[in-house]
Amino acid sequence: YSSLSQLSRLPVDILKIAQPFVDDLHHPDGDTFVEAIIRLGQTLRLTIVAEGIEHLDQADKLTALGCELGQGYHYAPPLPQPAFHQYIDQHGPRPRPEHPAGTDHQRQPR
Repeated sequence: YSSLSQLSRLPVDILKIAQPFVDDLHHPDGDTFVEAIIRLGQTLRLTIVAEGIEHLDQADKLTALGCELGQGYHYAPPLPQPAFHQYIDQHGPRPRPEHPAGTDHQRQPR
């Protein structure tokens, strides 16, 4: 079985872009594969999250490619729950971008 064929059968609703792909965004064609991952996730109506974002240029490029959620040191270091709540109290949550009408990427149950 192909692992991609299994993706459509699994009860998943989030697709993560691993840090090595995020790191490759600075290479000349590094965004090509990331864009393909994002388009696959959008087609399957999955929420897409990039991990390991360490620099503003990575966050900007991912946003331009259509990835609206991310995690990494660019935003904050890993925090235990009490410190996370304190961080949010001090800095406020970053709002999630709204999908334009008719483009909700949440996967529908089969």
